[in-house]
Amino acid sequence: MKRDLARELFRSYRSSTRKKNHVIEEERIKRDEPERFNVILSELVLRREWQTGLAEGNLFTQWPQIIGDEIAEHCEPITILDGKLTIRAQTTAWATQLRLLSGEILKRVQQSAPGATIEELHVIGPSAPTWKRGLRTIRGSRGPRDTYG
Repeated sequence: MKRDLARELFRSYRSSTRKKNHVIEEERIKRDEPERFNVILSELVLRREWQTGLAEGNLFTQWPQIIGDEIAEHCEPITILDGKLTIRAQTTAWATQLRLLSGEILKRVQQSAPGATIEELHVIGPSAPTWKRGLRTIRGSRGPRDTYG
């Protein structure tokens, strides 16, 4: 009884995946002459609607060109989530400067990556050191005030 049920489930699974694959498959166009790779790639990006993802990826790879070399030495883009670009600064002083320049930075980012959907900037400072692990920690302690004796 169990073997028959397993075979039936397997057959139904196989038949349903064939139907799904048939729907997902795109129409193939017969081409007699070879085409340029960039033309085929551009068509693929348009057909699959990858413009936004590529624009956001280019933002991360071309950060120094977009923002400027001097500023890029002291900050880096971390994430893009719901139209919000998060930038991590090297120091708190740079984080403050970037917050003051956030309007100009946002304009540069939107001009250089037109397909990206960035509407807001969020600047964070460097991550603070933790005293939870290490040589002079005490289990159940309340933080740095307990580690210095």
